[in-house]
Amino acid sequence: MSRIGKHPVRIPSGVEVFLSGQTLTAKGRLGTLNLLVSNEVDASIADGTVTIAPKSDAKQSRAMWGTTRALVNNMVIGVSMGFSVNLEITGVGYRAQVQGDTLNLQLGYSHDIPFPIPGDVTITCGRPTVITVSGADRQRVGQIAADIRAYRPPEPYKGKGIRYATENVRRKEGKKK
Repeated sequence: MSRIGKHPVRIPSGVEVFLSGQTLTAKGRLGTLNLLVSNEVDASIADGTVTIAPKSDAKQSRAMWGTTRALVNNMVIGVSMGFSVNLEITGVGYRAQVQGDTLNLQLGYSHDIPFPIPGDVTITCGRPTVITVSGADRQRVGQIAADIRAYRPPEPYKGKGIRYATENVRRKEGKKK
């Protein structure tokens, strides 16, 4: 049985949640997010909470119970507070800057890398070596951060590259004479 699915999702003030058919919509100060609820679970809104319940005792239904509850929770948190991922750039001459609607990355290649900033997320550079990706959709923020990191992942010898602020890069010892 799902343990996370048993807990109802509390709707904070300033957030509206609607259910029309199988589509759950959360609307808040940071935007609007939609979720197509699986046929395996029932969703209901009552007393300022969203409750998810499985339709049967089938394995797929129980699996979707906790998954759907987590997705609804991420939607509610996303439209009220939002999500952000911090990236750090390490390396001599490696830097990033936002110019208009593009993020220009200088990562030791012979050319700059222009990364177009999508409309549903915000990318800022507090310092030339720190990138912050923020937005309402948790999956989208994480995917864009992963796309930026993929241009130059951290290497294990000197640690140069783009890493998550929470990432711990395992370092290797260099060649011995």
